[in-house]
Amino acid sequence: MKKFKYRALDEQGRQVRGKLSGMNETDLYQQLKTVGLELVDCREERQTRIHIPFFNRIKAREMIQAFVHLEQLQRSGVPLLDSLADIRDSTDSPVLRDVMTEIHRDVSEGASLSAAMLKHPRYFNNVVTAMTASAEETGQLADAFAQLIIFMKWSDVMRRRTIKALSYPIFTLLVFLLVLSLLMLYTVPQIIEFLRNVGQELPFMTVALIKTSDFLQENYMWFAIVPISFIVFVKTMNRVSPGFKYRWDRMVTRIPVIGEVARKPKLSRFSRTFGALFKSGLEILKCMDTAIETVGNTYMKAAMVRARRQISEGASISAAMNNTGEFPSLVIRMVKIGEESGNLTHVLDQVAEFYDADVDEAVQRMIGMITPTLTMILGVIILWIAAGVFGPIYGILGELGA
Repeated sequence: MKKFKYRALDEQGRQVRGKLSGMNETDLYQQLKTVGLELVDCREERQTRIHIPFFNRIKAREMIQAFVHLEQLQRSGVPLLDSLADIRDSTDSPVLRDVMTEIHRDVSEGASLSAAMLKHPRYFNNVVTAMTASAEETGQLADAFAQLIIFMKWSDVMRRRTIKALSYPIFTLLVFLLVLSLLMLYTVPQIIEFLRNVGQELPFMTVALIKTSDFLQENYMWFAIVPISFIVFVKTMNRVSPGFKYRWDRMVTRIPVIGEVARKPKLSRFSRTFGALFKSGLEILKCMDTAIETVGNTYMKAAMVRARRQISEGASISAAMNNTGEFPSLVIRMVKIGEESGNLTHVLDQVAEFYDADVDEAVQRMIGMITPTLTMILGVIILWIAAGVFGPIYGILGELGA
């Protein structure tokens, strides 16, 4: 199967571009014909390791709407192939249309829906494929799609909420760096040049300010090169060295305040994923396997793997979670009560809600520390500049007045 980049015309004569898999150009032509597109030209896409996430993406609301559509059609008794064709033909997203075209083709050729989704891991993560595979075994696709809609909406809300919460401190940091750069690289040097020409002995604070300003002017490029080089180094080592990534992830989780913000969203995602999969009827160990993959942090993932091993050896979920050292005692007690009462599904929903609130609180606490800290540092620097500049100036004015 080859991947083609194509250019086609729709029924209104508008140009459409996209990517589609096919055996050859004839197969590509037939696939586009089924969705009302007339092939103009195409070329085989060369495989590349460069991946730019912004391009060829499907928006969260487009994917949610597709699953809402699927759920409604399945509850109405519409055959799966017709449902997939309807989404393919009705979507406004060219990327989603191409993906649904390939999924429709694979399912029509005998593949299961989950197997067809597995060919597109960029758009259908392991939670989606696992819940779909479980629903195919039980025949409850509509219920699985309903659970996936809830999960996708939660993921989108958490992502938007985190971005919104972090935008203000990031903006504050950028303003802080901009003001500091303007002061130390442009304003202060001009005033210092005047003080140097006066020929008067300068106080310690002014001398320190002059030396700092000179240092920044001579080495300002390093203040951009060093952070960028450090980020590239860490990302590269995380990718090529599992041991380095494990130690780095462990260090991140132990940083005061920041570690809490880094850790709790991953626990929230684990709990939400585990609860959604368990509710769909998937067995506990498979729920654990899929939920563990959503954690991301290798240090925390190793703890979850140990818990999974203990569960497979006969330990209860609450006991295994307690042994990881990652879950608070309140969550462990909630899970234990759910196991004893046989109402684990409801308890897992409560755990997810607990973590949602906990994540919000952790992010707000971090913001509450970052903003005043940056403001205080900027205030101290401005006070230092004022004392270092205006002190000698007042001295000169005093001498002139005498």
